Amino acid sequence: MISNWFKKKEPQDLPDFWNTYAKNFDQKLPEKISDVRFVVLDTETTGFDYKEDRMLCIGAVSVQHNQINMADNFEIYIEQEKFNPESVEIHGIIKNEKVATLSEEEAVKHFLNYIENAVLVAHHANFDITMINKALKRMGLPKLKNRILDTMFLYRRTRITSNLIDREKNYSLDEIAEAYTIDVSDRHTAAGDAFITAIAFLKILGRLNKNGQMKLKNLF
Repeated sequence: MISNWFKKKEPQDLPDFWNTYAKNFDQKLPEKISDVRFVVLDTETTGFDYKEDRMLCIGAVSVQHNQINMADNFEIYIEQEKFNPESVEIHGIIKNEKVATLSEEEAVKHFLNYIENAVLVAHHANFDITMINKALKRMGLPKLKNRILDTMFLYRRTRITSNLIDREKNYSLDEIAEAYTIDVSDRHTAAGDAFITAIAFLKILGRLNKNGQMKLKNLF
């Protein structure tokens, strides 16, 4: 028997909130980097196992016109069905903590409504995007349609000089923050890490787009 996940669903078989999200991609993204809406995101999770672990929190902030739009931010906590005391030492989110939470499904709905067709940015983006896609899979939905940028790979490009081509180093967010003198007092909260990554992203763009003429396609 073929799993529903592998069956191609027609638009009429998908929920309205997904179709609303998907319709955003009828609009072509701007070519000029400063005109693009980037959403810089981070997730806090119960662990690093894509199959067993779950998201606890999604934090995000938008970047457009070469600045962080603090009024256009996103932070949502998700009901904990799985509890890992070891990961609490990292993110500090405790089971039954007195914060407003939503079900995973409702959280994902809000997130899709927030991101629309923005270009998504994250540090070590594969982890965060995979966690979100796993949640979508549990809901019987396709993967995210947005284009993805990873600040780790973008930062590598700024490190290439005539004397150094470091194509293999796996830079941490802390290392990038130290290089750019970014305050990390809010590290290991989803909203805090998203904000730190957004600052790093703008600084990286400044290095890569010195003449202001780089197109969005060149970032990929």
